[in-house]
Amino acid sequence: MRIDILTLFPEMFDGPLGMGIVQRARQAGVVEIVATNLRDFATDAYRKVDDAPFGGGPGMVMMCQPLYDAVEHLQGEGGRPGRVILMSPQGRPFTQRVARELAALDRILLVAGRYEGFDERVREGLADDEISLGDFVLSGGEIPAMAVTDAVVRLLPGALGSEASLDEESFAGGLLEYPQYTRPRSFRGMDVPDVLLSGNHAAIQAWRAEQARLRTQQRRPDLWADYNDTTRRE
Repeated sequence: MRIDILTLFPEMFDGPLGMGIVQRARQAGVVEIVATNLRDFATDAYRKVDDAPFGGGPGMVMMCQPLYDAVEHLQGEGGRPGRVILMSPQGRPFTQRVARELAALDRILLVAGRYEGFDERVREGLADDEISLGDFVLSGGEIPAMAVTDAVVRLLPGALGSEASLDEESFAGGLLEYPQYTRPRSFRGMDVPDVLLSGNHAAIQAWRAEQARLRTQQRRPDLWADYNDTTRRE
């Protein structure tokens, strides 16, 4: 898979995407990640990519020309064109289901915006999709692009040491993950549940499944409602 990231700050991605699971996946050839500076496609000496909005108002808006030129250039590289995705608070919420959808593609192109957002013609004529990390405001789309990249890469075959671990993570089956424990058995008056020490794998699995349901019901009633709806449809 290839993931392109179009940004004003490509150096921001060196650290987060240069270590851990993502870095190992890159080294193994599972994924290619390319961060491109949008200013490279500006047409003036000042490398300007933003301008004041028509009609007035605070802040600046990202211009059409650099974005169109950059995306069209990148789409001409690396074989098959990718899905162009704007990191935007107006986009659909990013979930594990969306991560799996993107991981099934050969290529995606994430556009990290800044300032007051994009000229609307970027949405109309360039973007295939918009994704939001949540209902809050960030300084730009770089952090959401990092989060999307990390979530997608770990779903790619060969990215993790054990593919089975994907089945045990939060949201994998629509539920939060069950509680996890390690040594010591007792710590400051808090003990590991006896069932986890029993060696009875069937009982352990049943306990974990029940804890996942309880935790989701208590902490994320929205997920619990979706889980019940899906279960009924199946």
